[in-house]
Amino acid sequence: MKELPITIAIDGPAGSGKSTLGALLAESLGYLYFDTGVMYRAVTLAALNTGLQMADEQAVGDLAQKIRIDVGSPSIEDGRDYDVYLDDIDVTWEIRKSEVNAFVSPVSTYAAVREAMTAQQRRIASENKVVMVGRDIGTVVMPKADLKIFLDASVEVRAQRRFQELLDRGWKTTFDDVLQSLKNRDEIDSGRKIAPLRPADDAIVIKVDCMGIQQVLAKVKDLIQDK
Repeated sequence: MKELPITIAIDGPAGSGKSTLGALLAESLGYLYFDTGVMYRAVTLAALNTGLQMADEQAVGDLAQKIRIDVGSPSIEDGRDYDVYLDDIDVTWEIRKSEVNAFVSPVSTYAAVREAMTAQQRRIASENKVVMVGRDIGTVVMPKADLKIFLDASVEVRAQRRFQELLDRGWKTTFDDVLQSLKNRDEIDSGRKIAPLRPADDAIVIKVDCMGIQQVLAKVKDLIQDK
């Protein structure tokens, strides 16, 4: 049988569908699905629980260097896509709290935090066959990944998809609010000095504006077979 890639990196801007693709692809391959964004959420949660000032980059960075975060396949059937442990405590759902949502974006830009999380992401990748999803996986975290995918779409298309998702979940919002939120996130992700969002030189860029998730999944499976 043809040997499959052991490490698959999927990057892209917010709302591009990379998390959905990563989860479906990992399930089909029997790999660990690893959305690296959960690690920055876990750091943010740890900082909140410790009572740190979130604007204190030095303090939050020092904390990130001390904690251990583990991500694994789901052990409980409660709708989770993975387990997230912070110093051996299950925080899979806690990291989704509104307080974490409010601070995770700035925390994820701190250099010391990114350095600490990159080291932990590499540790987890070395222990598993993994589909790793994020914004700097192919460029920084796993520059030697066996397959690198970069999903891209216009901000308007991404906003419409995110808006519909939120409506389906019963959230009250407007398209304009979602659009502005994504524009702000794109500016933060692409403009940061540390690990800015961009395709790796050897990544395969897939424009998904006019593609459904099953079409994207099928295309990536074809790429895996070609690889």
